[in-house]
Amino acid sequence: MKKLAIIGASYLQQPLILKAKSMGIQTHVFAWKVGDVGEASADFFYDISIIEKEKILDKCMEIGVDGICSIASDLAVVTVNFVAHHMGLVGNSLESTLYSTNKNMMRKRFEENKVPSPKSILVEKVEDLDGVSLEYPIIVKPLDRSGSRGITKLDDSKGLSNAIEAAKECGFIKKALVEEFVGGREYSVESISWKGIHRCLAITQKYTTGSPHFIETGHLEPAGIEDNLRSKIYSVVTQGLDSLGILYGASHSELKIDDDGNIKIIEIGGRMGGDFIGSDLVKLSIGYDFVKAVIDVALGYEPESYEIYKKKYAAVRFIFNEDDVAIFEKIKSEAPQFLKDYDINYDVEGEVTDSSNRFGYYIMCGNEMSDIVEYLPSNK
Repeated sequence: MKKLAIIGASYLQQPLILKAKSMGIQTHVFAWKVGDVGEASADFFYDISIIEKEKILDKCMEIGVDGICSIASDLAVVTVNFVAHHMGLVGNSLESTLYSTNKNMMRKRFEENKVPSPKSILVEKVEDLDGVSLEYPIIVKPLDRSGSRGITKLDDSKGLSNAIEAAKECGFIKKALVEEFVGGREYSVESISWKGIHRCLAITQKYTTGSPHFIETGHLEPAGIEDNLRSKIYSVVTQGLDSLGILYGASHSELKIDDDGNIKIIEIGGRMGGDFIGSDLVKLSIGYDFVKAVIDVALGYEPESYEIYKKKYAAVRFIFNEDDVAIFEKIKSEAPQFLKDYDINYDVEGEVTDSSNRFGYYIMCGNEMSDIVEYLPSNK
């Protein structure tokens, strides 16, 4: 029986754990013990923080795992590739890991390889910007986090120092990026790579709260993109993946497209998208088992070739307030055939500050975009 190490035990990793078990693979899951779902569903669970990569390496060597992976977590990517490197397993290089998890290094790689991307400045304090001419609006973000944590848009210099401190507080490396704000529509691209050959699977349209924090309110897949623009997006994403040295596994590329069709890569993670994009929406919309492909690559098998087995429209909407709950009750009442999964906390008191403390979600799927688009949030 093959043995697979999985980094993380939250609901994000649950599809990975269950898929591996359905494939007859023994699952060894690593995370702090806090009562997450993966602690119970794993064949073997180890109470080790996902950032303690040396301890996890020692345990994986003792177990003799055949592969290691994680989904939807930039933080876990560091440990995945560290263990893979030292055990001779399939993974991306330590250098590539740095490029894909450190946004400043990522920007430098994009610039060196002429990948269209926003300009940015690395800072520790507001004084680091003395003498620097900033063209507002700007975005301030942590150097090494995802999930909309610590992101602030500023239209002028008021609040700049606080935004920098907030970004630093959210990160593990206590630095922040100050970068130009890129206007346009927001999308993400899910890809699977094998030996440096990248297969772009799907383009997702992103819905957010807008300024100042841009927390995701929903996702729709596939996005309504014309064929010529889709080809251009895939070309830019491939260029970005090559520049970061990503050779294996899932990737999640975030980008913006302005009204003239100009594309800028915001960032690329060497893992599948969270928010149910990679774990649910890809399979619902095109029929491709993205989670299985991640496991196959980790175990050293070339993933199945990408074909569109079916074309449907899939989406997720997140719960922020009572209005969102009301829309959920509406679809549940008038179009329950489009509901595929949901988890709702009806106690919606308090402010949603990032993607980790939203009050639930519901996933939809229909044959036509019109089946579900009315149940999605307005985009800002």
